[in-house]
Amino acid sequence: MLRAVYAPGCRRQFSERQILAAFHDIDGTHSLIRNWPPVMSAVLNDVIERGLPEDFDSEQNAKRLIDCCGTRALQETDAFCVESAGLSALTQMEWAIRRAVMEGTVRVACDEEVNRQKADLIYRGVERFEDLSETPQMDELLKEYTPRLFKLYERVLNGYCRDKNLALARREPERFRVKGSMRFLKMLKDAGVKNYFVTGAVVEKGMGMFEEVVALGYPVGEGELIEDIIGSSWDKKLPKDEIMLALAKELKLEGKSILVTGDGRSEISAGLTLGALTISRLNPDAARQRELHESLGTHIMVEDFDDPLLEKVFRKV
Repeated sequence: MLRAVYAPGCRRQFSERQILAAFHDIDGTHSLIRNWPPVMSAVLNDVIERGLPEDFDSEQNAKRLIDCCGTRALQETDAFCVESAGLSALTQMEWAIRRAVMEGTVRVACDEEVNRQKADLIYRGVERFEDLSETPQMDELLKEYTPRLFKLYERVLNGYCRDKNLALARREPERFRVKGSMRFLKMLKDAGVKNYFVTGAVVEKGMGMFEEVVALGYPVGEGELIEDIIGSSWDKKLPKDEIMLALAKELKLEGKSILVTGDGRSEISAGLTLGALTISRLNPDAARQRELHESLGTHIMVEDFDDPLLEKVFRKV
């Protein structure tokens, strides 16, 4: 059994509790394989600037974008990557298309004010806004192009860093794990906590994110270090708050029995809404991320999972 108790150094007070399950973000929290922000920024900026021409998701354009990644500062989309960390990738693609509509590089019959409001809501971390009605033309545009843009982004990510880093991770997994990650996850499991990985990426067994998790040495399956990996799909957004709520319901757990770890606003916000204990894993120089997580009211903030504070907070009994 694992007890969590407040200790000096925590960012926010919380009552003593027993932890039965832990929901973990993957990218940037436990895995360093995907250096996704420069890729996301380049792809989304390209949509805003150039729209969605006929060949936007061609192999030739993917190669062009790979060469563009990280070559220059992109103020708006660089900032968006920070603000939107943890959102469903489909939602991030949707934001770029909406911004392109606002800029006139993508033309569609829509309610311009509704489009602007939805783009703003996404920037602030909102993924569901069914109360704001859309035109059929805008619905059709998003239905067709968000999955295509998502697949383009994944191809650019693979070519820019993911495939190379995955090959290296198979030989040197510790190089691509956040420091202390394996020890922390094992501590949780040994204390009877069930670990789940939750991601905005698509999860297909033997491929993509699943392949990366296994390469890093995290066994996945019932009774293993990681019980399951739950993610999104290519064509249907699944926000992390909905994933976590459904998983808590399936496990028949109250929020106070759950631990949530992450580096994005989305998972920390979802965890706090659920009533869970939250750990924000953030680099010391991540000023804006730290500001966001502080404003949300995260309970614990650490640079990595070797932080001595975690030994004070979590006690096996």
